Amino acid sequence: MNEAAGVRVPLVFRAEELRAPAELTRIQTIALVAGAIGIAASFAGAFLDRTQFFRSYLVAFLFWTGITLGSFAIAMLHHLTGGAWGIVTRRVLEAAARTLPLIAVAFLPILVGLPHLYLWARPEAVAGDPLLEHKAPYLNPAAFATRAAGYFLVLGAIAFLLDRWSREQDRTGAPELRRRMRLLAGPGLALYGLATTFMGIDWLMSLDPHWFSSIYGIYMMGGQGLAALAFLILVARYLAGRPPLSLVIRARHFGDYGNLMLAFVMLWAYFSVSQLIIIWSGNLPEEIPWYLVRLRGEWGKVGLGLVLLHFALPFAFLLSRTVKTTSRVLAGVALLVLAMRWLDLYWQAAPVFHPDRIFLHWLDLATLLAIGGPWVAFFARELGRRPLLPLNDPALAEAMAHE
Repeated sequence: MNEAAGVRVPLVFRAEELRAPAELTRIQTIALVAGAIGIAASFAGAFLDRTQFFRSYLVAFLFWTGITLGSFAIAMLHHLTGGAWGIVTRRVLEAAARTLPLIAVAFLPILVGLPHLYLWARPEAVAGDPLLEHKAPYLNPAAFATRAAGYFLVLGAIAFLLDRWSREQDRTGAPELRRRMRLLAGPGLALYGLATTFMGIDWLMSLDPHWFSSIYGIYMMGGQGLAALAFLILVARYLAGRPPLSLVIRARHFGDYGNLMLAFVMLWAYFSVSQLIIIWSGNLPEEIPWYLVRLRGEWGKVGLGLVLLHFALPFAFLLSRTVKTTSRVLAGVALLVLAMRWLDLYWQAAPVFHPDRIFLHWLDLATLLAIGGPWVAFFARELGRRPLLPLNDPALAEAMAHE
């Protein structure tokens, strides 16, 4: 028994004692209703303004993909490094990673809308542009779809194996399974980095095919990790207030999550500033216009908002140990960061289509619900299908005594 913080916590649980809260069923229902409303509104919007639908849908897709892939990457990072911080919320990360098939299905509308989104997908635009003609062997619909299939297949295979071994560890407790997961997590993280780099190039950077950045993939990875950590904190806050994890998740765990989020906030800011400095100091005519649009006029105000609300304010809050160990306050910071993740993606994508002004459309919210509703319902279902703790993980006792 662990009596840290005056709470007696059993070091051995039975699987039936670790079922997810029954309220998850209600969350699934609410998410499905919200998703149905979003899907219906998105269908209506697609008929009214097909081009705007695809533009809004792309940003929503990238937002939810970031949480999925970021959770997958953090789960692999924990397998590789260990630590009490990841054991008590490993099931949350695994459940989020298991939404990858849903993300793959959600990608299909983007294939349909390629000519509405990407200049290189319009033959008449490519024919009159020497740079697009040069890039055509890479930037063409068939290659784009083939690469996307490769990303999902490779990452899906790694996620499947890690999840299968985690489930088997619950059942058998075989000690070699932990070593297997660690051995796969290293190459898995490398492949994740490679796939995410090309995803960023294909799905977001190529919206402006005349622009390029040598560190755009790292910038994408930093954003995905930050989005996943913010989501993890919100779910951990929810679970910590309800049995059985109310007996397990302590203030120290939230302190660890806050430290990790502080690290990722600084990483995201470092990558962002590094990209700006590299491009600005190079002063190349094919690179500078991307920033000129986003740092002037109305878009410049959005950029300033990102500096203040995506970096400065979360950074200032997360320096405080009290904030990091107070789950309610930390959840508020996480919610702000998650909202800023959407705004950052919007700030990168929307100026391609509306360089002179901010253009918010009701389809931005509708598509966010259309993908997010089913995603949250799928996540909640997956979270409820397993015990909330990895029962036979050797580090479980240490994680529960982490106070």
